Amino acid sequence: MEATVRWTLVTAIAPVAWGANYFVTHEYLPTGHPLHGAAIRALPAGVLLLALCRQLPRGAWWWKASVLGTLNMGSFFALVYLAAQLLPTSVASTIMAASPLVLMLLARVVIAERPRGLPLLGGGIGVVGVCLMLLTGTVNLDALGVLASVSAMVTSSLGYVLAKRWSAEVDVLASTSWQLIAGGLVVLPLAVVREGAPPSLDAGAVLGFAYVTVVATAVAFVAWFTGLRRLPAAAVGLIGLLNPVTGVLLGTVVAEETLTLRQVCGLVLVLLGIVLGQPAAATVAARIRSRATGADSRHGTSAGRTGRPGRQETDRSAPQDR
Repeated sequence: MEATVRWTLVTAIAPVAWGANYFVTHEYLPTGHPLHGAAIRALPAGVLLLALCRQLPRGAWWWKASVLGTLNMGSFFALVYLAAQLLPTSVASTIMAASPLVLMLLARVVIAERPRGLPLLGGGIGVVGVCLMLLTGTVNLDALGVLASVSAMVTSSLGYVLAKRWSAEVDVLASTSWQLIAGGLVVLPLAVVREGAPPSLDAGAVLGFAYVTVVATAVAFVAWFTGLRRLPAAAVGLIGLLNPVTGVLLGTVVAEETLTLRQVCGLVLVLLGIVLGQPAAATVAARIRSRATGADSRHGTSAGRTGRPGRQETDRSAPQDR
């Protein structure tokens, strides 16, 4: 159980970094350049990791890296960038909160990982918690932004399941670097054709992209794919709910917002949902059931033993009656 908890904490690095990424993207990065934003995020991070691992793809991993890079990095980064510019952070995070349930469904179809009761319950509780935390008022929804956010959720969930299926074949640092480079190379030509020249960056944008590239991409995805390798997909998906939790807590610190009672209740529900979906929770539940079953069994055995002497006494007395 200790090892499982350790991998859970490692995986949690990713959604915490991504939770801050929404704020950085919305506040500091240039608008109107989602494709260039995706390329600037992916390529430097991939090159950085490649310099660390010094390993190139072999065989089937050339096309696998392209597929995973397109799903997990290229299209996902562009869609998230677009959603962050068109939607309030609260709405984008709420839509992405459904990703654990989508991830469980795709894991069932692609890798035959059957979702269990506790993770499903945790996913439902987590979605309710996110809604309580974030949907606190009336907002105007941009249809394109909603479509971008939903598309990002579905494509990334599929990519994560495929990564879990394939990534055991190679080092996690190497596979992450290949995905980032492939995703960046897929997006870059589209960015040039669709958006023209890259956006000009001021000091704030440079620092913002530095955070996005190093922390929210290179470090975060290595932690995330490590978790996918070590933990069930359902558990990893639920850990992702720390993303909106980080966004809310960041708002209280940076923007000096005050948490309402509703938001506190939502935060508690999200954390409960995350805990319910972890393997440790299933282990504890199994131990409780085992102890309860053992207690019932001992109680039944004791009752049976109490009844046997009476039957034996009746048997002994039968010859005397005769």
